[in-house]
Amino acid sequence: MAPETGKKTSSYESKIPDAKGIIHYSDEENAVWRDLYARQKALLPGRVCTAFLNGIEALELPAERVPQLKEVNARLQEIGGFGVEPVPALISPRRFFTLLAERKFPAATFIRRREDFDYLQEPDVFHEIFGHCPMLTLPTYADFLQIYGETALTLDKSYLWMMQRLFWFTVEFGLIETEEGTRIYGAGIASSAGETPYAVESDKPERRPFDALTVFRTPYRIDIFQTVYYVIDSAKQLYDLVSSDLVPVMDEARRLGSLAPTFPPKDEAGAA
Repeated sequence: MAPETGKKTSSYESKIPDAKGIIHYSDEENAVWRDLYARQKALLPGRVCTAFLNGIEALELPAERVPQLKEVNARLQEIGGFGVEPVPALISPRRFFTLLAERKFPAATFIRRREDFDYLQEPDVFHEIFGHCPMLTLPTYADFLQIYGETALTLDKSYLWMMQRLFWFTVEFGLIETEEGTRIYGAGIASSAGETPYAVESDKPERRPFDALTVFRTPYRIDIFQTVYYVIDSAKQLYDLVSSDLVPVMDEARRLGSLAPTFPPKDEAGAA
């Protein structure tokens, strides 16, 4: 899930936990999870970073059914004190940032329908749990998200679209340079069967060294494979960034203006 700054609607309905905190999924919904999990798990080796692979193993996610958020939350809390919180499909930016500041990752509860198996524009429980939660087992990364949320809550609303860009190019679509080569850590890539190989193997996208000023100036589209990725050196780079004063950097980005898009135009507004 990423912070939403515009009004959007969803064709999916959130699933509400029962009195015991259990979310009930149908046999078909569990089968969708099973098939998504098997396909994506096979794509990860050699493409995602070691921290992500270690996180998958540490979470002990079930392969045959949708994990219960209460189970994932308990495991994450045991590992490092971060958790997940069930939320509606769309929440306000303030609610989103508040949950991160409280060390809770907001997670949608519905899972995509079979006809949306290969691509779903909005985040579902597979994207949230399989894509986001493995990296939450890395302490420095979890601390980065907490401070990101805390920082966003202190900013004027006029800065939130740039914070959205930062989230997009790190938490959702970030790459990291490792001893083994460039690897994936962003959830939007790691939960996508098409973008997982594309992000690290295709010669089409640009892979730029991470630079906050440039990231704040970079537009994107949510409905295509990314044309630009930013590559960090370590999770500490992100932690150090959000621990610093971001306002002067964002003011400079605003003064310079957005960079020219590297993607084709879209008929209706869809890029942030």
